[in-house]
Amino acid sequence: MPVEIADTADLLGLFPPGSRVDPDGELVVGGCRLADLAAEWGTPLYVLDEAAIRAQVGRFRQALGARWPNSRMVFASKAFPCTAMYRLMAEEGIGVDVAGPGELAMALAGGVDPGRIVMHGNAKTGAELRMALDAGVGLIVIDNCDDIDRLEELARAEQPVLVRVLPGVRPDTYEAVATGQLGSKFGLPVPAARAAIARLRHSGKLRLDGVHAHIGSQILSVEPYARAIEAIAGLGDFTTYNLGGGLGVRYTYGDHPPSPQDWIEALVNAARDRLPRDAQIIIEPGRSLVAPFGVTLYQVVSVKGDDPRFAAVDGGMADNMEVALYGQRFEATIASRVGGGAPFELVGRHCESGDRLISGAILRDPRPGDLVAVAVTGAYCHTMANNYNGAMRPPVVFCHDGESRLVVRRETLADLLARDVSDGAPG
Repeated sequence: MPVEIADTADLLGLFPPGSRVDPDGELVVGGCRLADLAAEWGTPLYVLDEAAIRAQVGRFRQALGARWPNSRMVFASKAFPCTAMYRLMAEEGIGVDVAGPGELAMALAGGVDPGRIVMHGNAKTGAELRMALDAGVGLIVIDNCDDIDRLEELARAEQPVLVRVLPGVRPDTYEAVATGQLGSKFGLPVPAARAAIARLRHSGKLRLDGVHAHIGSQILSVEPYARAIEAIAGLGDFTTYNLGGGLGVRYTYGDHPPSPQDWIEALVNAARDRLPRDAQIIIEPGRSLVAPFGVTLYQVVSVKGDDPRFAAVDGGMADNMEVALYGQRFEATIASRVGGGAPFELVGRHCESGDRLISGAILRDPRPGDLVAVAVTGAYCHTMANNYNGAMRPPVVFCHDGESRLVVRRETLADLLARDVSDGAPG
């Protein structure tokens, strides 16, 4: 990929709004100097601008409510599942979607109204469906006929459901996060969806409220959404249409995603053409609510080589799997020397050649001990953090108007050992 060299203003444009360089050259995010955060909490470190996330939620809510009053939004929480984030979304008055018992437990711990929770998943077990029913989850999305079988066996009261439809739409995004095309593991193709809808209309325990479609993630065009809405509209009239999420964000200089307002305008225009005017619309943004407002901090451990030059940091694919999984491009800077410099291979510390955070990162004279700030890491990095090479998953810090607070502590060596069970060998 060609390296794009941008000026300092362009680089700061990838960081949360209001990010700036202090007079002494230090990068400031959410009113907090990144050097101070690293000194207090260590590295690697996930930093999120809480005020910017809240403002983004407000933009989506206002745009949706103004264009389609009978609507609601839920946060696709797989983008950043931690109790503090669930609490933030609850405080902002929106629901969340969850997939699996862990996300559901965190949502409930964060104070999310169970009636505002939407449960997803292509392989929901009986145990997690029972957990959802016991909690009073508002909507369960049917992905397959086994979901119907299990719910009809388990439900003790009427449970509202949606049917996830595979609309046959392949957006222009990474293969790993495209979900609307035929052959996807998610949802039911239109003929099978029709059969599930017919069955649910005669269920004594499950109340069919409508249909759901989610075509993928990191989508930088509105056009595929109109085609998806056209596909689900042909299934009949319902009280609820969940149109999913997937709006992309600007990871690097060449990305130009639609604004939240433009994305919602496109959804609503297609809905006005195809869907009943009195139906409720649900949207499920995830990445676009949090990704632009997160930064990951690393410390440079070593610098070597001539062509290419390598700068190795104290994290890598254990805290950011997006590069290794599907080649997502990120940008970075030395936190005390913002902007400018020469191309470096910014690599992690893990035992994989694929542990390369940014190929051709423009860094100004990186040295051991320097802090590197990687922008737009507020989605799916914390989510997919792992213990490769015994890595301890990083802490999460929320910043708000110059104040910082720890919301997830750093994993410890004791945590790594805590799940081990004695094998009975002599001590």
